[in-house]
Amino acid sequence: MSMFCYQCQETAKNGGCTVNGVCGKKGDTANLQDLLIHTVKGISYIVEKAGTVDGEVADYITRALFTTVTNVSFDDDQLVAIIARGLELREEIRRRYNVNGVLPDAATWTADSKEKMLLKAVSVGVLSTENEDVRSLRELLVYGIKGIAAYTDHAAVLGFEDKSIYRFMVEGMASTLKKLSVDEMIALVLKAGEVAVTAMATLDKANTETYGNPEITTVNIGVRNNPAILISGHDLKDMEELLKQTEGTGVDVYTHGEMLPAHYYPAFKKYGHFVGNYGNAWWLQDREFETFNGPVVMTTNCLVPPKASYIDRVFTTGNVAFPGVKTIAPRNKAGEKDFSQVIALAKTCAAPREIETGSIVGGFAHEQVFALADKVVEAVKSGAVKKFVVMAGCDGRQKGRDYYGDFAKALPQDNIILTAGCAKYRYNKLDLGDIGGIPRVLDAGQCNDSFSLALIALKLKEVFELEDINELPIVYNIAWYEQKAVTVLLALLHLGVKNIHLGPTLPAFLSPAVANVLVETFGIGGIGEVEEDMKLMIG
Repeated sequence: MSMFCYQCQETAKNGGCTVNGVCGKKGDTANLQDLLIHTVKGISYIVEKAGTVDGEVADYITRALFTTVTNVSFDDDQLVAIIARGLELREEIRRRYNVNGVLPDAATWTADSKEKMLLKAVSVGVLSTENEDVRSLRELLVYGIKGIAAYTDHAAVLGFEDKSIYRFMVEGMASTLKKLSVDEMIALVLKAGEVAVTAMATLDKANTETYGNPEITTVNIGVRNNPAILISGHDLKDMEELLKQTEGTGVDVYTHGEMLPAHYYPAFKKYGHFVGNYGNAWWLQDREFETFNGPVVMTTNCLVPPKASYIDRVFTTGNVAFPGVKTIAPRNKAGEKDFSQVIALAKTCAAPREIETGSIVGGFAHEQVFALADKVVEAVKSGAVKKFVVMAGCDGRQKGRDYYGDFAKALPQDNIILTAGCAKYRYNKLDLGDIGGIPRVLDAGQCNDSFSLALIALKLKEVFELEDINELPIVYNIAWYEQKAVTVLLALLHLGVKNIHLGPTLPAFLSPAVANVLVETFGIGGIGEVEEDMKLMIG
């Protein structure tokens, strides 16, 4: 096989991609990502021996891990450059702190060309760990840390950090080079859940202190007759800078995919040219970017390999990279990115083609829901609301994901959906009504905002004076796709949530034994047919 990757939900036959990735990455790209992970493990091992995690190391590890998240980088040259810098950094640390003795391969290997890196890469991938259960626990930990890195990177861009997160990333990545007992590996996986909560709380603080607490907002899904820029991904700092630089230019700005919740933040409401959301979840971009007509800015993960018909209108920034796609340079000394080339292109393009009309409502993050707490509590006590159904997570291409829209439509009228992430696009445009003025779909925001759902559950536990979060009338029917979803799952497990249903398939990287541990300890389950699951979850 030319590669092996099973980190996302859509991996081939729910077993592993072995030629090219379903996501679109080629075999060499996948192998270079494996080598980058190997490099991060080696740096972490050296840093742990040195006993210090300085700013440059923390930044490198965070960005390197984020780069290997699904649908971030498809660019071999970018990966080669990151690996090369990692080798330099590893040696700088080793010499500075005099780290010697017997070291694992990840801490000593070297290469000075792409060809040598590719030769090395084939020996350090996922399958280099022969024991299936050890491999499963290691990959579960690594994928959880990748998600932690993504959340941490977003927060750091806004100037918010918690150094304990960096220390854990080093501890966790270094641990995969050691012979640990099963109990020790499970303990690290559970610790990743604890750190995930810290990472998400840090990001929540960064977003809300910078842009205000999200508030109930009606978002237009039609278009205006002006040239426009479409921005997708998750990075709110990029969103802010683009809005500032397009103000007064006659160019409108629309969100796509996971950037929809930017409309909920008070700081962005002052921009009259910030006019709406265009399209749906990430996997439909190959159709929707084409009809948009104007330039598209991809700020983080969720890039689908662009089609020839619009690739010249796509710009990437941050960790995102694709061969032949224009890149927005990193922030200058003044701390700003320059979007002038995007704006200039937009002025030459036709206005977006309208693909739908109407509006959608969101902005139900924790503070907004807390403001509605009395109404919510009364609705529960009166019986108007029987259950809350957490349907957060990711959307994707598989036909089986129709399940989530069907499940939402089949829910009794006295059930409320709590959501975050792009999974909501399966049902957020349905007319599901409200309960006493409370919408039946409460959208907290991006997958990055899943922390809000945890805070809402904990607040309800407090209000109803319950001992156990699992006594709440809340069920969890979560869709996953990539590694940030794994991180959210581990966070929920740390908070004590049990009986989570995960779909549309259970992760391929869970060996039968590891999956059994999750089932027996936490009640993790899959999904089946809507009618059967409705009886099981809702009763």
